[in-house]
Amino acid sequence: MSFEIEWHPSVRRFLRKLHPQVSKRIVEKIKSLQENPFRFLEHYEGDDYYKLRIGDYRALVDVDFKNKILIIQVLDKRSRIYKR
Repeated sequence: MSFEIEWHPSVRRFLRKLHPQVSKRIVEKIKSLQENPFRFLEHYEGDDYYKLRIGDYRALVDVDFKNKILIIQVLDKRSRIYKR
């Protein structure tokens, strides 16, 4: 039940701006979702997204169940992500 991961271009840009250690930690956490994504994902109220907590950062993930793809749509600090 392995899922593929796709990254939205804005998420890639955001990761490049972060400190390399922080960026690496975020990428490793997201890659850990491939085998069992719903161990860490929680349903995000109001939208068809799931949220992933990574320290002070949050990722909003769109799940394509049919094709087994996790699409990382938004990544930002916890204080800013919910204002979008």
